[in-house]
Amino acid sequence: MLVMAAAFAGCTNTPAKSTYSVDDNGVLSVTCLPSATSEEVLFTNETYTKSRIVLHTQKGDVVTYLAAPESPKAAIVYVPGAGEKLAGHEERMVKYAAAGYAFLFVDTRGNGGETAGTPFGQQMVQQDFSAFESGEWPQYYLTICDLVNARQFLSGRFSVPVYAVGSSNGGRYAAIAVGADPAFAGYVGISTSDWGVLDSVTASGYTGDPVRFAASLEPSTSFQKISPRPVWIFHSTADPIIPFVNGKAFYEQAKNPKNFTEFSGEHGINPDVDDRLLVQWAQIYATRG
Repeated sequence: MLVMAAAFAGCTNTPAKSTYSVDDNGVLSVTCLPSATSEEVLFTNETYTKSRIVLHTQKGDVVTYLAAPESPKAAIVYVPGAGEKLAGHEERMVKYAAAGYAFLFVDTRGNGGETAGTPFGQQMVQQDFSAFESGEWPQYYLTICDLVNARQFLSGRFSVPVYAVGSSNGGRYAAIAVGADPAFAGYVGISTSDWGVLDSVTASGYTGDPVRFAASLEPSTSFQKISPRPVWIFHSTADPIIPFVNGKAFYEQAKNPKNFTEFSGEHGINPDVDDRLLVQWAQIYATRG
């Protein structure tokens, strides 16, 4: 019996390492090993518990913060926009937890917080393309796996539907993560759109791998893999950073079921978006405890 046990040891469906691939259309696929985690409880009361959770990934630690009731109806992986810090979301996390939803803020790579990395921009894209060409992991793809790891953590802890919600730049990462991970329940993009990297690369006359890589960075490339899960897009007509027309064009590329909502404000997630989103989810989860 011991010999047989040894022979079959390790014969599971769990891959030996995380992997990625990009098809001819630029669609990114990832297989992400669940990451080990460390958790520090920061606060707890009868409404929710707040914790600092570190994902120990294949390429460095990623810091997250969780606010959750004891038995949430659903959970959120929140992906912030450029420069967004946890401090701007403290009240939001409590609001979602009080409404019955677990809210996990992911301090993404290169966003200037506690997680190391290069900010998104020309330097990062060039570094990532070099990694892509050599078969290494681009930081962009690592971030997608971080979000998948965050979803795996929430699914394992709560066994509830998990949505990816992203604001501005975060909405771009979130869309690709939902496309790459069929276990996400749906996608919410706020004040977001494609990057425009693909258009720039093709306009410069590039073909082959540069085009395939650029396409893999664009969130709309993943829309075909999100359907039939829901897509909710929120955008303000007064957005001074990502024009409303860009957000609407982004929405038009999504597959059904989808919903577009104009919200009051300018750029990024705000209380009006929170209220509208919580109303939608209340209709879905009204019968859940």
